[in-house]
Amino acid sequence: MNRNILKTARRPLAAALFVALVAPGMAFAETTKEKALEARVADLERQVQLLLSTQQQQQGAIAQTQSEVVQVRSAQAERVAAPAVPAGKQPIQITTITPGAAPGTTFKVGGFIKADFLATRTGDGQLADDATGRSLYLPGQTPVHGAGGSGKASDVDYNAHAKFSRFNLGVDNVAENGDKAGAFVEMDFFGNSLGNQTATNTYGVTLRHAYMYWNKWLAGQTWSNFMDAASIPEAADFVGPTDGVVFVRQAQIRYTNGGLSVALENPETTTLTGAYNPVTGKWNVPAVANSDRGSVPDLTVRYGWKGDWGTFGVAGLVRQLKLDNQATGADASKVGGGVTVGGKWLMGDADTLHYQLTGGEGISRYIGLGITADGGYDALRDEIDPTGVIAGYVGWRHAFTPKLRTNLIYARSDYDNDASITGDLVTKSVQSIRGNIFYTPMPKVDVGAELMYGVREIENGKKGDISRVQFTTKYSF
Repeated sequence: MNRNILKTARRPLAAALFVALVAPGMAFAETTKEKALEARVADLERQVQLLLSTQQQQQGAIAQTQSEVVQVRSAQAERVAAPAVPAGKQPIQITTITPGAAPGTTFKVGGFIKADFLATRTGDGQLADDATGRSLYLPGQTPVHGAGGSGKASDVDYNAHAKFSRFNLGVDNVAENGDKAGAFVEMDFFGNSLGNQTATNTYGVTLRHAYMYWNKWLAGQTWSNFMDAASIPEAADFVGPTDGVVFVRQAQIRYTNGGLSVALENPETTTLTGAYNPVTGKWNVPAVANSDRGSVPDLTVRYGWKGDWGTFGVAGLVRQLKLDNQATGADASKVGGGVTVGGKWLMGDADTLHYQLTGGEGISRYIGLGITADGGYDALRDEIDPTGVIAGYVGWRHAFTPKLRTNLIYARSDYDNDASITGDLVTKSVQSIRGNIFYTPMPKVDVGAELMYGVREIENGKKGDISRVQFTTKYSF
């Protein structure tokens, strides 16, 4: 019995011992689970805080973006309210760099750097060392035997220069009421030599264009209204079709309305007077005399058309030829005038035809940089005999690729002189033909080569010729 009692008593004791031993483990297990839960809760709290912080940052970014949008819209509204800028002349700056100008004024700078390398040979004489005709083609300077030429062919003369480089400045403005105004000035370095070819090769800056405009009015120096600069074909030479082209820059007042333009231009009369020697039976080589005595400006009228087919224009010129010299007693005047037509025809994607035809009397100074004079002056009768002229050119341009092109140009002018006044050594006709090729390796960079042959004939039938090879490089800006 005692054994049974002892056995019975042991069971509660074992249970108590079991509880005592297991309870700490259970308690430890409960503590670990709680800690894991607490860590998870803490992690969730951190994620919530991160989300809240991100939301606040996004709200700040949205607010900043909205503020920037408001600023941009405000700036756009100000630009819309400002005067419009002329098409094709958008400024590269946000605000004007001419603070003294009216609001809305744009400013531009342009030009090019051009270097020319020429090898020239004349067949009936030699060009003087400092002759302008050694830098560009001047038909009237081609030597002819008996009229400045020796009758002997020259050696090849080589010349190199960069004097035709130029730069220009321009301003344009559109007022709030739509009025347009502006000004333009352009210069090159084709002035008189200020140094020599031994060391410095310096040349004076010369004025090409200087004019202002207001709506349909223009005042200042620029191309004559009688001239069509846009129709001149590309050449390595300064002009190209010099023999037959109308080429004049001078001061004027011009009114333009659509295709119609009318101008009053600076008058200048040029004359020739020959002297006959009865002993030798020969005439002298007369020099061109200029007279700035005209009382009436040259009147020019032009009308032009343009379209996808190209351009075409017709122009007329009426002018007074005037000599008034109290020292010599000269007091003569005559009326001169002429008509010119020309333009360019876009024959296709790769071909363009340039052309011009001019005729008249007393307009020779407008042709080919003054190949001869406007007329002959008869000192015995105190009369001016206007010289008749027919001049023209045709040029064909072909583009092999967008970078490679060629031009073939022929030009000529014929003059009706009164040999009894001027003598028989004055220019009767000039003509030239030239071919060139140009390559544009990159935008605004051009390199080209040209071959030219020209002939000058004088009144007595004698002729002289000139041959030239020219290489040129140009960077435009």
